[in-house]
Amino acid sequence: MSLPPPPLPVRYINLDRDAERRARLDAEIARLGLPGERFPGVLWTALPQAEQDALYSPALNARQFHKPLVNGEKGCYASHIALWRWLLHSPHPAVVVLEDDVRLKDDFAAVCAAIAALPAGWDMVKLIGRAELGKTEKLRSEAPLCPGYQLVQYRRIPSLTAGYVLSRQGAQKLLATRVPFGRPIDVDLRHWWESQHLVMRGVSPAAIELDDTSFDSSIGAKVAERSLADKWRKARHKLLYTLGNAWHAPR
Repeated sequence: MSLPPPPLPVRYINLDRDAERRARLDAEIARLGLPGERFPGVLWTALPQAEQDALYSPALNARQFHKPLVNGEKGCYASHIALWRWLLHSPHPAVVVLEDDVRLKDDFAAVCAAIAALPAGWDMVKLIGRAELGKTEKLRSEAPLCPGYQLVQYRRIPSLTAGYVLSRQGAQKLLATRVPFGRPIDVDLRHWWESQHLVMRGVSPAAIELDDTSFDSSIGAKVAERSLADKWRKARHKLLYTLGNAWHAPR
């Protein structure tokens, strides 16, 4: 009889200045008895210019997105990239990645254990989707994951990056194709076919909840579109995403 895999490490991204969020999520992790730790978030303005230039490409941004990224969006993406690199330098087969504006459901540990026991072939499993925001999730398929939860294949990848499980193969694909970046991370990950056909799945219902502070993001603050040109470029990129997603979808 084979033994279950060891628990996956849990790492949550948190800026040094966000002590309140850190204390709350530490308590959540301790409550569930998980092997979790804080992962220092990247404050973009604290990075040397050479590191900024290696991570973010204004030329890519001009081609791929409808407006320049703000420092918060850049820092958010850079934080995830640093965690992907950490995984590849660790002995772990995968890592549970959280942003610090989430709450963990009571079944969180069981869901992560079920994901750890999945056969090889997946790159990323999202722990939250559109349904958590009251929206309808478009699915290609679903299969039992653990009691009360399904492993789903999306028709359109949800943009939330608040929580996901990433395999070593997934980290390798992302680091090979997503550095430098030109879009916000939540938008970029939806373009799965650009990352060596990243095999992305999700959990339904969500294994985490968004905290009350999630719409007041500390790392990934955004600004609204201010011009008609911005709105036109946004509509164009949404159309290109729809076409690309349909063209590369499994037949």
